[in-house]
Amino acid sequence: MPPASPSTARAMNDRLALKLLQERGPLSASQLTTLTGLARPTVADLIQRLAAAGLIAPAGESEARRRGPNARLYGIVADRAHLAALDMRTDGVRVRVADLLGTQLAEAQLLVDPAAPPEEAVRGTAELLDHAAAEAGVERLHSVAVGVPGLIDPRTARLRTATGLDWHRELIALLQDRLSAAVRTENESNLAALAELRAGAARDRDSFVFFWLGEGPGAAVILDGALRSGASGGAGEIGFLPVPGAEALPSAATCESGFHSLVCDAAVRQLAAEHGMDPALGAEQALRAAVEGGGRGEGVGSGEGPGPEAAFLDALATRIMLGAAAVTAVLDPGCLVLGGALGHAGGAPLAARVERQLAEVTPLRTEVRASSYGDDGVLNGALLAAVDMAQEAVFPSFPSAG
Repeated sequence: MPPASPSTARAMNDRLALKLLQERGPLSASQLTTLTGLARPTVADLIQRLAAAGLIAPAGESEARRRGPNARLYGIVADRAHLAALDMRTDGVRVRVADLLGTQLAEAQLLVDPAAPPEEAVRGTAELLDHAAAEAGVERLHSVAVGVPGLIDPRTARLRTATGLDWHRELIALLQDRLSAAVRTENESNLAALAELRAGAARDRDSFVFFWLGEGPGAAVILDGALRSGASGGAGEIGFLPVPGAEALPSAATCESGFHSLVCDAAVRQLAAEHGMDPALGAEQALRAAVEGGGRGEGVGSGEGPGPEAAFLDALATRIMLGAAAVTAVLDPGCLVLGGALGHAGGAPLAARVERQLAEVTPLRTEVRASSYGDDGVLNGALLAAVDMAQEAVFPSFPSAG
């Protein structure tokens, strides 16, 4: 392989330095020399080059005790670009505005009446984004990432037809027309998985499957550190899985008779009531009550048998296992993360039960973990995606060959 051209080498060195500054915070020239392995003159050149480009600036002095003046520290200019993350649900939206390093500057949310005209939700969300940006003192957004509960066509990057998402489609179109920012739309489960991969429950894994358990189930597939969306963007649509226990087969039009019917919010709430939990509790509340009220143990096989809380968690774990077994048999990811509001509420006790039951039906060893973020995973993942977009555009790029 021929050596890199001088311009490519410079871009690679600049990228390496910026990555270190992003991960470790302000560093001195001496620290950058040690961490990059580059010669001192090379580091001095890249510092001068990045400072001239407005990407880094002096950020104080080191506190190391030594003779002579303390070393000057350099850090990334975080306000070089600003970005926004949106988590859009059927009944509301959350917005977070941040700088180039992902530091939160403002956050806001809006409840949406699904029965209201789509234009009301679109107008309200656009105003919410404006207010959040104004609160953060941001005049222009560089990049915006949006998480939605629907299929994203990988060829067009547009939200495909889905019940109850009319205002989502209109809002995305408005953002793309109204903002000078780059706008990325992504399925909510995929973004939540990104958050778990980068800094959550799967940060030590490069392959895993993320199960979103909330109003309805979803999944995201991460293999070799990369998100796999499938030919039509539908990888992870586990609600359509035909599973034992469902009343009928799902159809191309609806997943209500598939895996969805066993683990959706309404089904979990009903299952909790059948096991003696307070019927007034929502599914998430019932799960938290079960974990706190005696479901921390192993449940089945623990001597006298499980109490109502443990029995409820055992029964729910069996339902989740049915979907997990199908996914494991095809992908063998080695790790499964239970996320969303329900996966997070069930926590380690629910994850342990799913792992134990899964081991009884498949020889493919699969570790099951609880999400680190729960319902916040989508917004956290959207923020990471927006940071990636902004940095990819702002940071130096390698020159094309030729």
